[in-house]
Amino acid sequence: MSLPELLEYEYTRPPDLAALCALLAERADRGDETVLLAGGTDFFVELHIAPVADGGTLRPLVADVSRLDELRAIEIDGAAARIGAAATYAEIRRHPALAERAPILGAMAREVGAIQIQARGTLGGNLATGSPAADGVAALAALDADVVLRSARGERKVPVGAFYTGYRRTVRANDELILRVELALPASGAVNYWRKVGTRSAQAISKVALAAVGEIARGRATRIGLGMASVAPTIAFLPTVRALLLSRPLAEIVDAELDSATDADVAPIDDIRSTAAYRRHVARVLVRRFADELRVR
Repeated sequence: MSLPELLEYEYTRPPDLAALCALLAERADRGDETVLLAGGTDFFVELHIAPVADGGTLRPLVADVSRLDELRAIEIDGAAARIGAAATYAEIRRHPALAERAPILGAMAREVGAIQIQARGTLGGNLATGSPAADGVAALAALDADVVLRSARGERKVPVGAFYTGYRRTVRANDELILRVELALPASGAVNYWRKVGTRSAQAISKVALAAVGEIARGRATRIGLGMASVAPTIAFLPTVRALLLSRPLAEIVDAELDSATDADVAPIDDIRSTAAYRRHVARVLVRRFADELRVR
């Protein structure tokens, strides 16, 4: 995208959250499109791949939300965490309490692109874009996070498992923004498992990635959270695998059962990054390895 093309977009920076909500409400009532810009790491790439058509096509308004304090905060309150939608991967990676209480978030953030992407990219942007390869969404799925949406009408909370309605489609209304995510922190000693399989160890979109959290008591799982990237139209929550791991003592669950459960939960495709067959194989292996981690606790 060239600078002259960028200048064709109207730009604004709302001074606070109330002004932003009022702006979104006004534009939604008129049927006008608004792009909320924080890091811009997805927005600019998508414009380069599929630029807006010429011929008088109405451009969306770009509203810069990167400096709104209400969207930047990371707060820990007892066993709960709240992460603002405009918090960057670098801020998540460096946050000492998150590193201690939810290390899966730091492990994920360390492998999201290059340092430049980590410094600009945000968790809210990852959620809004809705890519089936979204590392951040996979980690939030494993943590059973809730997405908090805000508009002039108030706030509402949506489980991340109900946030997506299909490929790159969400329940967010045109007058809403993603305000923050909320999650229950794993217990001390919980298994936090993150594995991203790609062409390189970082700076690459995953062929398959698994985020998983497990809490164990007397040989049985008491909490299981799973999120797998790049194996379905949206992040896969692996409900069959989850049910199996919670069903009985872990020592009784064999790999063949895990493979069958994984196959039921994924629907990989062939694309330029990988093949469906390879993705299915890797998905099985990652689930087995997570189960192995649980068994040794």
